[in-house]
Amino acid sequence: MDKHELGLFLRNRRARLMPEDVGLPSGPRRRTPGLRREEVAVLAHISTEYYVRLEQGRAPRPSGEVLAGIARALLLTDAETGHLHVLAGTLRSGPARHRRDVRPSILALLDRLPGTAGFVVSAAFEVLAWNELAAALMEDFAALDPAGRNLARRAFLGPRSGSSLYGASRSPGFRQHVAVNLRASLARYPDDPEIAGLIDDLRAGSADFARLWERRDVQVAPMLTKTFRHPEVGLVTVDCDSLTLTDRDQSLVLYTAPKGSRDADALALLQALGPGVHQQSASR
Repeated sequence: MDKHELGLFLRNRRARLMPEDVGLPSGPRRRTPGLRREEVAVLAHISTEYYVRLEQGRAPRPSGEVLAGIARALLLTDAETGHLHVLAGTLRSGPARHRRDVRPSILALLDRLPGTAGFVVSAAFEVLAWNELAAALMEDFAALDPAGRNLARRAFLGPRSGSSLYGASRSPGFRQHVAVNLRASLARYPDDPEIAGLIDDLRAGSADFARLWERRDVQVAPMLTKTFRHPEVGLVTVDCDSLTLTDRDQSLVLYTAPKGSRDADALALLQALGPGVHQQSASR
């Protein structure tokens, strides 16, 4: 149970609600935004004293029933409710550190995907495996060390962190996605020094990440499409699909384009050019 983070999460979500959101009269003007603690306690059917102690990090582990009542009172989404249970320690804990080894079957699958840029990322946003088309579209990951293959570091701390990542559109959405998923990863692996160190570096080195981190969001809208500005083929719009590899807590990310489209032709050209296309462009 992470008492400190649980208290911060509860306070953050309480501050986002107004009385009318939960069917309570607004009453006189309030000095601070959000519901009062006693209002949350009433809605959750628990004592005000106990709820106050939860927010202050002084309460013992709440039961599943208590957490369900708090989730209903704060109008938490399914993702937020799951995060609440993780912080409270009511879900079975997994391994102490996130995994970086990719299943051989997934490695073989990457090489058999026609016209698809595919790669695997860890719970810490390190690109662990990729196929040739992904390297041609984004970057030759084989030429980078593990830190250089970390998409979170590239998005927030890279030389072009204030602009787009790999010339892709919706970079602000991706940066929010990174902050949200790293918060969930930290809750799952609170003793993992690599994840903790990554978050510390991002908070210290990026005001944008620090701002997103303090929002304590645990859910964002999925990115369904992404447009890359590639130095050789110009704009390429791809459909984005992310498949969770639950046994290793990794994600298989796939970029595709509709058959017969200009974007599919661009991917086919990149497939022919291969991963070295970025070095060729840089040498001109």
